[in-house]
Amino acid sequence: MLSKNELKYIQSLCQKKQRVQEGLFIAEGPKLATELLNSNYEVTKIYATAKWIAENPTNIDTALVSEIELEKISSLQTANEVLLICRQKENKNFFNLSGKLSLVIDGIQDPGNLGTIIRIADWFGITQIIASEDTVELTNPKVIQSTMGSFIRVQCWYTNLPILLQTTKLPVYGALLEGRSVMGMQPLKEGLLVIGNESKGIRPEVLPFIKNSVTIPKLGGAESLNAAVATGILLSHLCAMPK
Repeated sequence: MLSKNELKYIQSLCQKKQRVQEGLFIAEGPKLATELLNSNYEVTKIYATAKWIAENPTNIDTALVSEIELEKISSLQTANEVLLICRQKENKNFFNLSGKLSLVIDGIQDPGNLGTIIRIADWFGITQIIASEDTVELTNPKVIQSTMGSFIRVQCWYTNLPILLQTTKLPVYGALLEGRSVMGMQPLKEGLLVIGNESKGIRPEVLPFIKNSVTIPKLGGAESLNAAVATGILLSHLCAMPK
């Protein structure tokens, strides 16, 4: 049975301040549990139902909890068998931009959008995302859940974008309403594709570094596209796909 202090501590990890202080994050559900336990992420503690424990033997410290207790510590609308506490990885900015297409995320605020963008990147073989320092954090529980495990395969770094873009010699592409149509463009072997904030787009400080603006032609009357949807469409044209 969970103590009140343990319950309170787990719930506190839903708050950014506590996650940063502890260097931990929460992941939930059987799929994420399987992916994390087979990854190089360190899982420090598991809280799970009897069913999950019986089906998933592990040497990691595991606490048996009832479904009611799991509901209390879960950040999901419906708790799902298992909750893991994992150690965050350090943001050391050891990214290598050469020889590949990388995503650059400028000020994405919605956790679901970032999680979906990471999942889309994984689908198209993008292995790294460089995010502005004010982008929602990777270890936000909603981001983690939205990735469906793709955050394990897609590295996400946070840095000062104008400094990064000022120093790179690679071509920088930006998703803008006015630009070259992405339809018919040749796949990109290397470069950076900048995706802007959901409502404000790419910030003024970043725009001067974009030498290649690309756009998705509009046929109907919608004013704009969701950032994650736009990312998926752009990558479907800009990534080299197997025949």
